[in-house]
Amino acid sequence: MNIFTNYLQKIINLVKKNQKELKIENFNNFKGITVENPPPEFNFDLSCNISLILAKSNKLNPRELANHIKKLILENFKEVKNIDIAGPGFINIKLDSNEIKKFIKDIFNKKNIFGCTKKLKFFNIEYVSANPTGPMHVGHCRGAVYGDVLANLLEFNGNKVVREYYINDYGNQIRNFVKSVFLRIREIKYKEKFLNDKNLYPGEYVVDIAKKIIKEVDSNFDNLDKSFEVLKIKSLEHSMELIKSDLKDLGISHNNFISETDLVNKNLIDKTVIFLKKKKIVEEGYLNPPKGENSSGWIKTKRLIFKSTKFGDDSDRALQKNDGSWTYFANDVAYHMDKVSRKYDHLINVLGADHIGYIKRITSAVNALSDGKVKLECKVCQLVKLYKDGKPFKMSKRAGDFISLKNLLAEVDRDSIRFMMLNRSNDMELDFDFNKILEKNKDNPVFYVQYCYARINSLFRNINKKIEDCVDLGPENLNLNEYESKILRKIFDWPRVVETASNKYEPHRIPFYLYELATLFHSYWSKGNEDRSFRFLENEKVKSTSTLAIIQLVSIVITNGMKILGVSLPKKM
Repeated sequence: MNIFTNYLQKIINLVKKNQKELKIENFNNFKGITVENPPPEFNFDLSCNISLILAKSNKLNPRELANHIKKLILENFKEVKNIDIAGPGFINIKLDSNEIKKFIKDIFNKKNIFGCTKKLKFFNIEYVSANPTGPMHVGHCRGAVYGDVLANLLEFNGNKVVREYYINDYGNQIRNFVKSVFLRIREIKYKEKFLNDKNLYPGEYVVDIAKKIIKEVDSNFDNLDKSFEVLKIKSLEHSMELIKSDLKDLGISHNNFISETDLVNKNLIDKTVIFLKKKKIVEEGYLNPPKGENSSGWIKTKRLIFKSTKFGDDSDRALQKNDGSWTYFANDVAYHMDKVSRKYDHLINVLGADHIGYIKRITSAVNALSDGKVKLECKVCQLVKLYKDGKPFKMSKRAGDFISLKNLLAEVDRDSIRFMMLNRSNDMELDFDFNKILEKNKDNPVFYVQYCYARINSLFRNINKKIEDCVDLGPENLNLNEYESKILRKIFDWPRVVETASNKYEPHRIPFYLYELATLFHSYWSKGNEDRSFRFLENEKVKSTSTLAIIQLVSIVITNGMKILGVSLPKKM
């Protein structure tokens, strides 16, 4: 039960029932009306803006309307203890002890699903999809964590999610990668010098792959073309092993790995083009030279064109190159045709910062393929900048021209990486400060949240109770001090945070919330060190079951939140 949505509906129903008395004619579908936590300076449980919204659309005085609604609430809601009208007409509500206990008991009953609103939708989230030409690097890390936590979040909120990785194992980049492996094999076996070519992959990991292939394949590797198919299979196999190993180290696993080569071999591109031709969305034609680029070598060529401008794109897109072969975009359209055929409610692609310009064309393609029935949402993860001692931090680049994820994991543990990669919204650049992450204080958010949980566990150990056993509040009234009241109101906010984060695909809201909750708890703990009257225990016994219940609620929410983030919760620190 969400206390805010519960009272939002109750207040709306009450106002509807008494609309004539309140002189309300225009409800405007109650859009914009909310019930939420009041500001911290107000000692109330709920705050509603209904009088401000309805007064505007009905040309009424908001404070006068608020007072009329206040009278109705006090007459009809016996559990309401007090109401105050604040500012221009906010209705602040104080609930009685029994009503608060009812919501606390509901949280105890729900426990590991508290916050779930059961959306029951079917999602496909494609994330990482790093080129299979080497191990993962730091640039992939943020998108990997974002996609994984978003999937966890949507699953927690009652949805079914398929986690997908698209393997770009077709085209020139793969040919250059295989050629690199071939040349390393020649270097190892015959002491031939590796070519100095910017299109090749010089990393040490290519040497490792070459050594493995030499052991596995009995061949002289005299000719690249002759050995290409075998080398491609083995090179990609070992490269994907590196990527999957990196993902595992980061706590990430996918349900599906979809091969671009498989799509090509199944003639899915041809089938997709035929499908779009029948809809008269793909036709032969000519494109203008690319805007803002040097077009001196551009040749006006008749080719198949996808009419993406009909679906919101800035320009139509070529499906064929000058030589008649398919473009990368054509393959991608076919891949999304495959996604659409699998009957998902929502498609989400997690992209790197360098793919922003690709969004309109692929979203228009999905719109065309599904007749507007399936929506593709592309979420871009901006760059991560590494800092140490206030300066940009350069780690070793054994892997070639990039910093590998393994390098990062050697410096910082997985929990810190996962938590900190969501320390800002995905569409903003992120500063990854090694000094903060290694500190054990409130400047290190992941430590601060984990330490909160560890402190709660220590408290339960001291009183010989299991943290899993819910507190029996008994018949007595709740007697909450100011710290406990603030913590409880924050806990009541958890379902709303989960719902907003899910609806907006903004998983960074989860660590933000957990840090704020942990801060409230640590403040309460510290107050007990200053003032004995705020201590949780007296002579090794809990002063109040109400206090213990509030503390246990904190542990429930932190457990659920950190599970969404995929971050561990040590019981001792």
